[in-house]
Amino acid sequence: MGLLQGNIDQSKKWDIKFKRETIDIYLNLSKKAKAEGAELIIWPETAAPFFFEQEKEYQKMLADFVRENNIYLLFGSPAIKDYNKLLNRAYLISPEGEILSRYDKIHLVPFGEYVPMTKLLFFINKLVEGISDFISGEEYTIMKTDGGRFGVVICYEIIFPELVREFIKKDANFMATITNDAWFGKSSAPYQHFSMAVFRAIENRVPVVRAANTGISGTIDSSGRIKKATGIFVETYITDEIEISKEHKKTFYTKYGDMFSYICTVIVIGFFGWNFIKIRKRT
Repeated sequence: MGLLQGNIDQSKKWDIKFKRETIDIYLNLSKKAKAEGAELIIWPETAAPFFFEQEKEYQKMLADFVRENNIYLLFGSPAIKDYNKLLNRAYLISPEGEILSRYDKIHLVPFGEYVPMTKLLFFINKLVEGISDFISGEEYTIMKTDGGRFGVVICYEIIFPELVREFIKKDANFMATITNDAWFGKSSAPYQHFSMAVFRAIENRVPVVRAANTGISGTIDSSGRIKKATGIFVETYITDEIEISKEHKKTFYTKYGDMFSYICTVIVIGFFGWNFIKIRKRT
């Protein structure tokens, strides 16, 4: 597969003057990844700077591109619902140029993609530009290619173990995460964000692949070992093969979630309660 990192500056990302330039960067990187044998190519979160299902010119451009190159394409693009509601969406396009699957981001960023408790916090505007607040998706979509079944999480969704676990419970045999970490700048945050994918791989014993606009993009095997990773703020791409199990054996965590921590919590509470009762009896 191929993981693309366009390194698009945040100030240019939604500037209409740079729309075609941004698309060309990702098309050129896709051609390079395809030349190295990639059959599934992954672009980052909202890499397509347009509304894919509304803007037919660019929709046709991408459909023609995947047909000509005989690839699956996973990419992020905003979507509109009910005319004024935004969705942060991931699309999977087939080698025939058709939409195979859609995933709408479930766990939105508070004060970034929506403002919680709007009646109380009416004076706060959300931090990202848009025509309205984003709304949450509801379905844990399993996307399918000839190479396997996978779930997609967008941006900081990767930090939530229980969310990723739901995809594996539905028989995804690897995970993809797409993100735009340009917001973090040159700081430790991109490295911390990338490390979360390692934990999700270990918890569920599945590979995780990550495409980030400004990095870090990379591949992680089912044991949590980082196979390949990019630097940050570089325009580049990665091609790699991942090993997936067709008959994936679910881990204890995948099956039971945080049950172990709940049991430990009950034991600790019980221990303190027992000691409290003993002390009361003595006094």
